[in-house]
Amino acid sequence: MTRKGLLLILSSPSGAGKSTLAKKLMQWDPTLRFSVSATTRKPRLGEVEGKDYYFLERSDFENYAEKGEMLEYAEVFGNLYGSPREPVERAISLGNDVLFDIDWQGGQQIRNSALGRDVVSIFVLPPSIAELDRRLRGRAQDSDEVIAGRMAKSRDEISHWAEYDYVLVNNDLDRAFEELVTILRAERMRRDRQPGLSEFVRGLNREFETR
Repeated sequence: MTRKGLLLILSSPSGAGKSTLAKKLMQWDPTLRFSVSATTRKPRLGEVEGKDYYFLERSDFENYAEKGEMLEYAEVFGNLYGSPREPVERAISLGNDVLFDIDWQGGQQIRNSALGRDVVSIFVLPPSIAELDRRLRGRAQDSDEVIAGRMAKSRDEISHWAEYDYVLVNNDLDRAFEELVTILRAERMRRDRQPGLSEFVRGLNREFETR
């Protein structure tokens, strides 16, 4: 019997490395499904429907949210973003694990949803605030003002670390990735995620009876 999939949530302050770890994990295990978000913003050049985002009209998004068809959602800079429920339910019913690269608010909503019992949540911390600042500046993508805003937001994000099942300190990317893989392997082997185990043990007991 197919093992039911799990929902693997990765969260961190910007610059701590969750997106890099998510990409490495997807390369390590191609059976993982990445949760594609829905959004009401317009597609940017090169973005593909169903791969980068599901692009929805605001009225459609709000209708889905009202019906409970979004596992989590939030409004960011005037646009709605969320995780559609149906693709996730379909994936885990087929035995595929689904990876979420989301913030603590989205993670909290999913943990409180009907699929909360299938969640494994991991928070990624930077080794220091100085290193977090260095990584953000090293991207050379944002202005000083934007970086200052991200750093200010990081303190609030880090305050939610204790809400997660596991916490990784990303001091060394390769080591953090090994720890991430270890967590996933262990969670896949949990007794309640092995649906054929009870029948296997009953078979062992039948063998005892026939000896």
